[in-house]
Amino acid sequence: MSLTWNLQLGESVVRFDPKNTLILVALEAELPREMIPSWKVAYTGVGKVNAALKGSEYVARFKPVNLINFGTAGALNPELSGLLEVTQFFQRDMDAREMGFALGQTPFEEAPYFSAQEHGVSCGTGDSFVTAPPELQTDLVDMEAFALAKLAQMAGIHFSCFKYVSDQADENSPSAWKINLAHASHVFVNEILANRVSYNSFKGNTWLDKKNIFKRSDVTKNDFKN
Repeated sequence: MSLTWNLQLGESVVRFDPKNTLILVALEAELPREMIPSWKVAYTGVGKVNAALKGSEYVARFKPVNLINFGTAGALNPELSGLLEVTQFFQRDMDAREMGFALGQTPFEEAPYFSAQEHGVSCGTGDSFVTAPPELQTDLVDMEAFALAKLAQMAGIHFSCFKYVSDQADENSPSAWKINLAHASHVFVNEILANRVSYNSFKGNTWLDKKNIFKRSDVTKNDFKN
């Protein structure tokens, strides 16, 4: 199932405006409000149920044009690190295979995942802190993104999702998450909010890949193909 991205005709970036953008984060420790006083930021709490309930409440209250989900994530793909833009969203702990549905597919719903692009970074959302590889394999794992992607799709809101890799989804994850938590917010604020853009239609899996393409002087139209 596809998501709506805020791209104007002829553009290749999402342009964020603090006036009509809502940033949803699970915990204030991941993005303290005092760091971004000019932006609307709200906290959902941890997990899919909290994300769906509080996210719906905040969307109804603020009526945003753009919805951003930011947070930390564990990496199942060892090649990924730093700040990443997620474009594919899976529900890793939805399992109705005994009824004939695919792993991750909600029974009687059309698709097992939401996608903004055919290719890109994938994230598996579930109500567990991952310390060993789950059966449904994705690039990243978190506990809220799928619920917020589905909320945005149902509400017709433009959606962007940025995750900072805080750990490798292994036995060291709890301690690694605590160590990297503070750094995550600074990277997000400096790289995304300070520029007010998302380069989600550019080549490259990481934020730095996309940012460097945008800065090059030899960019051609082929650089902007999905």
